[in-house]
Amino acid sequence: MTETYPPVYVVDDDALMRESLAGLFRSAHLQVVTLASAQEFLARSRTEEPGCLVLDVLLPGLSGLDLQDELAKANVQIPIIFLTGHGDIPMSVRAMKSGALEFFTKPYDDQSLLTAVRQALARSHDAANHRKGSARHSSETIIGSSTAIKAVHGRIATVAPTDSTVLILGETGTGKELVARSIHALSPRSGRPLVSINCAAIQPSLITSELFGHEKGSFTGASHQRVGRFELADGGTIFLDEIGDLPAETQVALLRVLQEREFQRVGGNKTIRVDVRIIAATNRDLKAAIADGTFRSDLYYRLNVFPIHIPPLRERREDIPQLVEHFLRMHAGGTGKPVRSVDAKTLETLQRYSWPGNIRELQNVTERWAIGLEHDELAVDETTTAAASPHPVDPGAERTADVTGNLREHVAALERKLIQRTMIAAGGNQSEAARRLGLNRGSFIKLLKKYRPMTSA
Repeated sequence: MTETYPPVYVVDDDALMRESLAGLFRSAHLQVVTLASAQEFLARSRTEEPGCLVLDVLLPGLSGLDLQDELAKANVQIPIIFLTGHGDIPMSVRAMKSGALEFFTKPYDDQSLLTAVRQALARSHDAANHRKGSARHSSETIIGSSTAIKAVHGRIATVAPTDSTVLILGETGTGKELVARSIHALSPRSGRPLVSINCAAIQPSLITSELFGHEKGSFTGASHQRVGRFELADGGTIFLDEIGDLPAETQVALLRVLQEREFQRVGGNKTIRVDVRIIAATNRDLKAAIADGTFRSDLYYRLNVFPIHIPPLRERREDIPQLVEHFLRMHAGGTGKPVRSVDAKTLETLQRYSWPGNIRELQNVTERWAIGLEHDELAVDETTTAAASPHPVDPGAERTADVTGNLREHVAALERKLIQRTMIAAGGNQSEAARRLGLNRGSFIKLLKKYRPMTSA
């Protein structure tokens, strides 16, 4: 019998925002219900509770915070993810401290929001199954039983009960954010906020304000006072993803927070003290960045108190069958197509592939498989796209390739392959792929458009 996740309820008084969020979630094969107010949510008759509530803070009549309080009073446990604009930060602080699962500012990052929603749905799903006496793996569980992943589990168990700063190292797509969430969940701070920020996804000129907040009028466009992510995380944990991309001036400010646990908002003179546990992550070689002058050595040593290295998927191939089963089960609810088994040929093929995009790439492949599945058993020849049927990398393939054709054609072919492989390794992140190739984002996008028919798979 196919299991389906309960719907995501979106409550926002902005019709365009509701439409945008609904489109995003439906594109991920999730059920969505949209409502314009908290009163509509409370008045609506429901055959089942929502799996997740994506909630604006400022709503007409009953606010998002009021709705959160009403649900708590009624002992209705629905994972809540808040979305808020720049003017609503004090309310957001209260929301996070009252147990909201996640906090996002508008505009939001699609992939980060989807990840949070999927984890919220899986949490609701697991809780429902637990109440029925059926044990399930949590979506936040780090899947695998290899020696390499057992070592990661051991490191997490060791550091989680402490307040030590953690530096998570690993390639793109290896699951660094999942490790950070596991550390927070196992820590004494688990009942407090976990606030995440991707340092590479924010313009360098805005990152300091994003982290530490700003005062009204402190710069052009600062029309409201804004509380930063560190202040939102007070009492909990802040996860600084892609820390290696932090601009030099912000590195100095972060160093002070690590040393003194205090900071000032941009344009302000009030010193704000916070009690925050810091977890940072990067796919960059920070020692090399120190050598080339792009990362401060003193900040590195402050962050590198307790390092955890996440192995790439090619170094833990024995975990692939478990991961495939987990991802297919996770996506089955969205596709409505049951997956009972994976044939041996498919697993053998998957274990031979090098997975440059790591677990993120494997998850994408299994989702495409789940969408195109016609039978109860998953097999290689049932894939719907060429990209969903990976082949083992042959180091000698290019040396033995056909050498006919002119130089321009060969250069174009090599350029196309390099762009395609870099995009896979960067998990589809164009900015990261451009950085890896030493290009600015505009130049990279031109190349991407040039070879779009070959790289869209």
